[in-house]
Amino acid sequence: MCISQRGSRCASLTLIDMPPRSPVSRSDVQATIRKLLANCQTNDWAGHDPYDALNSPVFKALPLLNHRIPRIVLTQALKRSPIDFRGFLRIPKTRNPKGIALLLLALLNLSRLGEPFQEGLIELMIELLTDLRSPGVPYWCWGYSFPWQTRTIIVPSCSPNLVCTVFVASALLDAYEQRNESRCLNMAVSAAEYLLEELYWTDSSGLAGFSYPLPSSRGQVHNSNFLAAAFLCRVYKCTGEERFRRPALTVATYSVSKQQLDGSWSYGEAPWQRWIDNFHTGYNLCALASISRSMKTVDFQSCIRRGFDFYRNTFFGDDGRVRYFHNRNYPVDIHCIAQSIITLLEFKQLDPGNVRLAQSVLHSALTRMWDDRGFFYYRVLPFCTIRTSYMRWSQAWMLVAISMLLSESSVEIPHVTYSGAPAE
Repeated sequence: MCISQRGSRCASLTLIDMPPRSPVSRSDVQATIRKLLANCQTNDWAGHDPYDALNSPVFKALPLLNHRIPRIVLTQALKRSPIDFRGFLRIPKTRNPKGIALLLLALLNLSRLGEPFQEGLIELMIELLTDLRSPGVPYWCWGYSFPWQTRTIIVPSCSPNLVCTVFVASALLDAYEQRNESRCLNMAVSAAEYLLEELYWTDSSGLAGFSYPLPSSRGQVHNSNFLAAAFLCRVYKCTGEERFRRPALTVATYSVSKQQLDGSWSYGEAPWQRWIDNFHTGYNLCALASISRSMKTVDFQSCIRRGFDFYRNTFFGDDGRVRYFHNRNYPVDIHCIAQSIITLLEFKQLDPGNVRLAQSVLHSALTRMWDDRGFFYYRVLPFCTIRTSYMRWSQAWMLVAISMLLSESSVEIPHVTYSGAPAE
């Protein structure tokens, strides 16, 4: 049976004057892992997404609305609404390659903790990623399961893009390193070739970058630059092929140079990309840490230190509250909560309080944004909570975060029985 959502309810939630926080208990983590996985499996590893409005057959049947402004308006309205109208708009649940990759990463993390029940699910995730490859492209690459409208262009459904491809291929690299499966390495290397051949660019001035979201896009988006560079450095470490190293370090060095004096980065260099947010900053820092490990270099350490100090001092409240933007308290977004836990644990050596703060962040999320039917809510706003369940944005990211925290706290997770292949 399907697990329903309380999409029609809107409840106020105050972020101050909360009761004192207690540590996250073993039973809390056990129940959360069990119910999250059960929810994902019950939904056949498919779900809705904050940006899937254009998958609506109702919208597609109205060609007069199928233009840039109506696309943006519908997407933003559906994403921001505390009432989920996806049923009315007949928007289907889909398997998103990035969401599946995050589930694979979480399952690999849990498997490293000695939980053998994960093996069937790990194999399933790899098979799903194989099936979800973007069609008509000679490389292994992936795109989102919905079309999406940017300020200037529309990205077709399943059209490969850098961010989706890097997350999928990075999870496959993890599977290769943990399970020594050559097919996973082969797919990851092909994805790296896609980045080099289709997305890497240079101009006459010597400037270089990676195109996102389409090969024709020549702007500088720092998180996509860092993510691509970190992935290519991992592939270089696995293969020893120099062609992957040089472009990666060239682009990473450029984006490092755009770090601001306070340690932050704007999302990108275009005038309309000057915001600073939690999870993209977390991407940047974690990617730089990955580059440093793969290349065995300390060249980026001062940049990482300044960036993490900004991150730690800016995006967290005393009670475990996590900010989305650097200069305001709302919205409280579940993806930011997940990335906050991941980033804190990545840099636990920089601050002895990071693990405890990560536990406080999880406790805050369980207190304010957890539905006992097995999913996390999307966002808390000043006067209401958006209770919609999103597979990629919410559940998959939180599974990754909790699986990482689990390894730090040595909490045992319960046995979950895998019931077989997904229903067709």
